[in-house]
Amino acid sequence: MTTAAQPHGTKVITASELRAQMAELEAEKQALLERKRAKAEGSMRDIAEEFTRGHLSKEELDEVRRKIRHAVDHGMFEVMVMRFPSSLCTDKGRAINNALPNWPETLPLKAHELYGAWERLAKPAGYHLRAYIIDFPNGMPGDVGLFLNWAA
Repeated sequence: MTTAAQPHGTKVITASELRAQMAELEAEKQALLERKRAKAEGSMRDIAEEFTRGHLSKEELDEVRRKIRHAVDHGMFEVMVMRFPSSLCTDKGRAINNALPNWPETLPLKAHELYGAWERLAKPAGYHLRAYIIDFPNGMPGDVGLFLNWAA
């Protein structure tokens, strides 16, 4: 680094050196952001893979039961039992967004298994299951929420 000499022996960093340091810091920040983005994308791919190819586990069903119990304990009649990106649906969430009767057919595997469990066990007991697009980032369907309801 070249510095300009000052009358009292102190040295001042030049403007070009300062700009170079700032550029280096910015490059480090961008590299860190890129690593974080890549890690998040990898995690999302893993989640999507598990959601579309994996099966509903006992632990996940236990979590649904805990959510229901929590809702009941707080006087609620509905609870979101599952959330996932609409991009995992075979039609990217179109049937759910438009409340089409075939929406269950578009669900990814785990959600479809939850729907099947509801149909076999909870529906005959008077429970309702609804699916909604719960957010619209940039005006496009985002996540799907599956809601279990036990109100009359």
